[in-house]
Amino acid sequence: MPGSDAGERGDAAAGAVRGMGRRSLVAAAGQRAARPRRGVRAPPRRAAPRHAHAAPRGAGAQRRCGFAAGRRRGAGGAGCVGRGCGRLPGAGRLGREPDGGRGEASRSCCPRGRSRCRGSGRRQRFSRRACGCLEAFGQGESLLQHPGCVEELEDRLHFYVEECDYLQGFQVLCDLHSGFSGVGAKVTELLYDEYSGKGILTWGLTPALRDLADYQKSFYRLMNTALGIVHLSRHSSLFCPLSLSGSLGLRPQPPVAFPYISYDASLHYHSSAILAAVLDTLTAPYRLWSSQASMMHLAETLNFSGRKVVAAWASVPFPALQGSSLPDALCAYQQDVPWKLLSSCRDRKSSCCFAQSVVLRGFGKESHGSSCAGNQPLSPLHTCEGTEQVLQHYLHTAFPGAFSTSQVLEQPCPTQPPYPQIFSPLLSREGFLLDKPPPSSSAAVGSIPVLAALQSSPVLHTLLSSLYKDLQKVNTRRCLSFFSAGVEEDDFHEALQELRTLSECYETGLEAGDSEDEGDSD
Repeated sequence: MPGSDAGERGDAAAGAVRGMGRRSLVAAAGQRAARPRRGVRAPPRRAAPRHAHAAPRGAGAQRRCGFAAGRRRGAGGAGCVGRGCGRLPGAGRLGREPDGGRGEASRSCCPRGRSRCRGSGRRQRFSRRACGCLEAFGQGESLLQHPGCVEELEDRLHFYVEECDYLQGFQVLCDLHSGFSGVGAKVTELLYDEYSGKGILTWGLTPALRDLADYQKSFYRLMNTALGIVHLSRHSSLFCPLSLSGSLGLRPQPPVAFPYISYDASLHYHSSAILAAVLDTLTAPYRLWSSQASMMHLAETLNFSGRKVVAAWASVPFPALQGSSLPDALCAYQQDVPWKLLSSCRDRKSSCCFAQSVVLRGFGKESHGSSCAGNQPLSPLHTCEGTEQVLQHYLHTAFPGAFSTSQVLEQPCPTQPPYPQIFSPLLSREGFLLDKPPPSSSAAVGSIPVLAALQSSPVLHTLLSSLYKDLQKVNTRRCLSFFSAGVEEDDFHEALQELRTLSECYETGLEAGDSEDEGDSD
């Protein structure tokens, strides 16, 4: 059915999300794909140096600094995140369009040409370093303060926005740990001012591993992350830190481990493939023609009471036996949902949440019945009429009192090449568990079921408060070069207090009492 299910092609990630950054990615979600009309010329793209915005080669690898796209019947394309059309940056297509068309719908909406952004003195040096690695938040902000850069960014953005019949909003992907968090902060601020009332979903990305040799760079990374979270969440409808790293703080933690995936955390090709599959699944509710949800609806479901930061959870792949039904698969995990936290936090238990949006893909409508013979229901889940009702019942049981929305998609997540083959030999070609490994080397895993969720959860109190505590230990006198890049020290301390206030939005009763004691000691 056109646009009814997620996933069709095998390039669901292909290393495109880039671990997933080195730059700010923007996607506009609308009802028409942003494909230029005939006779209308797109804004010229300026050539960049060979080393600019380097991305891993291979299918799906993106060499762009940004995306702006919309939604159009029958013409989805790369960068398009509207329902029923094309792709996310680095993600697979979401269903087949009515005419099977594949219109190219992406262009760089973040200026890369240096001649337009040149200035004198320090600004010129920042422009030259933009193609390398920005170290400080203030450097990233400075890139978009030059009138030439802002003008070019707005021209590119307006061109593709005007091609949309119905603009849902924008999706922004940017690094948190580097100066590109400053770039993303200015981009979201511009979108917030120019398109008030539209959804802005922002994903803050950090690498799975980090270099611990340079102590000063560790502090820079910490400060960039804190400023990025505060500024990005301030101008976004919803903000989600997304990473395979174990912690955002000073103390390193091992990266996230999946029971049926063996990946190399040092390779962006591996880590970005996993994150792209999760991102493609999480954003499906507002990208499908069959779904009535919109980007703003998703944001309003989760961001009440000032909770604009959400955590991402995922099970990649969802562990289900070959041939089992959905009730049978979920009954095996009545005590604990088999997903992992992908928001860089030490507390990885999903005991409770305030609200959540859950997507399960890879189970068809026929999967709601029991695989066991007999008329007696094995559990309450087996009495449900359809897969969505089964999942909803399971979520209400696992998270009593939480507001839960759910969606089940029949199509699994495609993992054909160039998706890395990092899966356990215990998985079948369809990504389901086998009773025992095959006697000989089996065919590559071509698809997998995925369970993913966005949660407004108390775990975010742990994440944000631990980041605040680590930053309290920073001696700002040793970071003068960071503040000389453009961030005032008073503004930094103000952002810290805002970070603390944000963390308090996720407190439960017991945690609130502990924080009051800490506040008295401070």
